[in-house]
Amino acid sequence: IGQPLLDLDHLEARLDAVAALHGSGTARAAVRDALRQVSDLERLVNRLLVGRAGPRDLLALAGSLEAVPALRESIAFAEALSGMHEALDPCPDVVALIGQAIVDDPPATLSAPGVFRHGYSPELDQVIAASRDAKEWVAGLEETEREDTGIKSLKVGFNKVFGYYIEVSKANTGRVPDRYIRKQTLVNAERYITPDLKEYESLILNAEERLLEIEERLFAELCNSVRAHAETLLRTARALAHLDVFASLAEVAAREKYVRPALTDEDVLTIRDGRHPVVEKTLRGERFVPNDTHFDEGERLHIITGPNMAGKSTIIRQVALIVLMAQIGSFVPAREATIGLADRIFTRIGAQDAIHAGQSTFMVEMIEAANILNNATPRSLLILDEIGRGTSTYDGLSIAWAIIEYLHSHPKLKPFTLFATHYHELTELADMLPGVRN
Repeated sequence: IGQPLLDLDHLEARLDAVAALHGSGTARAAVRDALRQVSDLERLVNRLLVGRAGPRDLLALAGSLEAVPALRESIAFAEALSGMHEALDPCPDVVALIGQAIVDDPPATLSAPGVFRHGYSPELDQVIAASRDAKEWVAGLEETEREDTGIKSLKVGFNKVFGYYIEVSKANTGRVPDRYIRKQTLVNAERYITPDLKEYESLILNAEERLLEIEERLFAELCNSVRAHAETLLRTARALAHLDVFASLAEVAAREKYVRPALTDEDVLTIRDGRHPVVEKTLRGERFVPNDTHFDEGERLHIITGPNMAGKSTIIRQVALIVLMAQIGSFVPAREATIGLADRIFTRIGAQDAIHAGQSTFMVEMIEAANILNNATPRSLLILDEIGRGTSTYDGLSIAWAIIEYLHSHPKLKPFTLFATHYHELTELADMLPGVRN
């Protein structure tokens, strides 16, 4: 929408793609269904390239690629979608690699262990096993030491200052074996350590640090492996984005009864039963009344009159929206539309001031009008609503009259113009200027 096209071949290719999905409800439903599991692949790849991807980003990337085979199958029937069919690469190697490496529900970042599957790295599995064995040994130590020493009240505990310790009450200190090393004296008890306990403590406390270190290294290696496919992944991401747009345009066209516009480089603008795509969706319990727009040969400027709430603003805006929609490659809300490509759409709509910039409503209106008169071409489409309302009636009427004469008669202008106004005196211009019609 921000960058409509002027290339007729490119536009027709887009319309062919939309038409292919519009014509097959089954394919469209399959595409939209498969796209639901696709994340923003381009963003994920770019995060990967700048080194900011996390474990869940890689899982999302693999999940997105898993939808690609179904998408390729859904669009294989249409020649118009063959470019996307070729560009969509499921990258099975990447999917398999990520699937083998990362657990189903990994932590969001590498600051906590538990990212990799068992069996992916023997080194990692070995550290995990050693840590688990050490924890099991410590867990069974209390029972073992009670049996060895006969001290039933003996406890094994842990604190951040001393680490693991064996606590014996003062009454039982005489039964403490020689291998115990006193570490701390409390009011009612003594705390001890043993060489074995210190060794297992070291295993446990160093294991997490070691795990994080290994996982960080493994993750960097995994990212490098996936990064090697970046070009293919970005090409797939672009194809997915295009397919997403075409499927959405096809869906809305089918649901809202839009038609394919006939586009041409000729100087023509004809719309039969055109509707405003937004206004018709906001009406509750009533039907939008469609309107025709037709410029006969030699006609350049339509003066549109009528009371308040008659639909003047709606019809001129709907024409601009239909032209814009056609030039992004969309079907349009009409029964039929033939549109000569516009190089620009200029609008002068609404009454607003810019007091912060020292500009009144009238000044804003005149600056915008001047911009249009200076930059429009014969291929432009102009939408002018109530020009001259920012000042007194006679001044406003004079300005509007002069602008119409200028647009109509300037040799380098004569653009298609829809001019909505309350000044009924302007209808006299149709008798004076051959290109003006009421």
